[in-house]
Amino acid sequence: MDNHFSIFRIPDKISITTEKGVSHQSGAQTCSFHDIKVSIENGAVYLESDKTPVKSVVLQWAVAFPSGTLFSGDHWERGYGDFSWRKIDPNRLLPWYFFAYSDSILRLYGVKLHPDALCAFLCDSSTVTLCLDVGCGSDGTVLSGRKIKCADIIYEDTITSDPFNAASLLIKALTDTNVCFPSSPVYGYNNWYYAYGESTAQETEQSAAELHALTEGLTNRPYLVIDDCWQENRKYGFIGGSWRKSNIDFPDMQALAKIISDKDIHPGIWMRPLQNKEPEIPAACYRDCNEFILDPSLPETLNYISDDIKTLTGWGYQLIKHDYSTYDILGDWGNKLSFPVCRQGVHFSDKSKTTSEIIKNLYRTIFEAANGKALILGCNTIGHLGAGYMQLARTGDDTSGRDWERTKKMGVNTLAFRMPQHNVFFAADADCVGITPAVPWEKNRQWLDLLANSGTPLFISVAPGSLTKTQYAEIRKAFETASLPFSPAVPLDWMETECPARWRTGHGIKEYQW
Repeated sequence: MDNHFSIFRIPDKISITTEKGVSHQSGAQTCSFHDIKVSIENGAVYLESDKTPVKSVVLQWAVAFPSGTLFSGDHWERGYGDFSWRKIDPNRLLPWYFFAYSDSILRLYGVKLHPDALCAFLCDSSTVTLCLDVGCGSDGTVLSGRKIKCADIIYEDTITSDPFNAASLLIKALTDTNVCFPSSPVYGYNNWYYAYGESTAQETEQSAAELHALTEGLTNRPYLVIDDCWQENRKYGFIGGSWRKSNIDFPDMQALAKIISDKDIHPGIWMRPLQNKEPEIPAACYRDCNEFILDPSLPETLNYISDDIKTLTGWGYQLIKHDYSTYDILGDWGNKLSFPVCRQGVHFSDKSKTTSEIIKNLYRTIFEAANGKALILGCNTIGHLGAGYMQLARTGDDTSGRDWERTKKMGVNTLAFRMPQHNVFFAADADCVGITPAVPWEKNRQWLDLLANSGTPLFISVAPGSLTKTQYAEIRKAFETASLPFSPAVPLDWMETECPARWRTGHGIKEYQW
């Protein structure tokens, strides 16, 4: 057995699953079943079919990894505090790509950005398996004669004594498509981790004044993001739209954006594109899940979402954080999804598109609707499908303004293990510093310092007027650092722990007491 697979090597086994059964074929460059054909062309996996609903394609290669090989993989969407280097585990699903390290050789197995399938790997002592979910939700996809590229398979390796630097270089092999980044480092305020949905326009104005004072004299200006709290139905416990109407505590969102802008701060806003109970939305645009979840497979749904985005940019918001779309499409959080990916009962009206194609169309719609007037920050989004359609992405689950252990788990772990994606897929946002009395400042100040020196986005949540003199001075210093571009920080102990404490930054080696 080879110690790797070449992208041109024929799989040892190909399996096709339809709504009615499974077909297996071994050692072939093509696999046919009824009107379905899977082919391998120059390292890419193609699928074509007519009327038979196809759910998945699975390819296997005989691969022997050296004893003691360590593996590190990705997640379907955000990280959940569980990225790590581990020994081989045949039950560990590795979405999109993974690294294998042994004997000073780092190997990358992955698929390029923007595949038409939801892709994940499995590894055991003798096999690498690539699982391709080509279904439409939990149904099969009816391609009606179309030929799609399920995945473009990549294998790269390098001899290295520095696996982090090597990983950061190898991962670029996955990106032969246009990607986009902010023109300057992004930093500032986000109100979620002190307000948790309870805020006002007046409080936002106070935050803008405070942020203006904290960043006075900095050429690269900050952002103030109004998170989940402003929309009309929030007052009724509904975390969805309309995204064209605000509640009584935010009487005029356009005027508020101007107030923020007049303080030389970029206004930002949060929204959830796929949950909306605006009465004017046609009933046909909803999925049949009774949660006011829109069906993104339909052009009329995408047109409505496009107009939502144009409304927000028309009000003057220069950063749009869109959230919840993976949950709303796939039916659960990424750490609870396996393979096939979608939860049972997830159905879309247009069954001619794969789930991956539907997701990409949603991201593309939002990005094109912003039309360069606003940065796009994806939250609960799939980085492998969203790169190029968002300048920033939240790469981990929520940190906290209430529980330091959650910030430590989600924030530090995400920052370390998703750092190779930073400024390769997008600007990688490991989430906020939630500054409240519930979180010890001696802990939060370290998280603040690491983010500020990491070269990644820095967002802070703090109630206006609540900062001590010490906090004010340290945050001002952190913002000054975060406003300038410099090389990404390196977690020096990332192969020994899930929560790296030793980091090499542009300002020297730093050690943290988490």
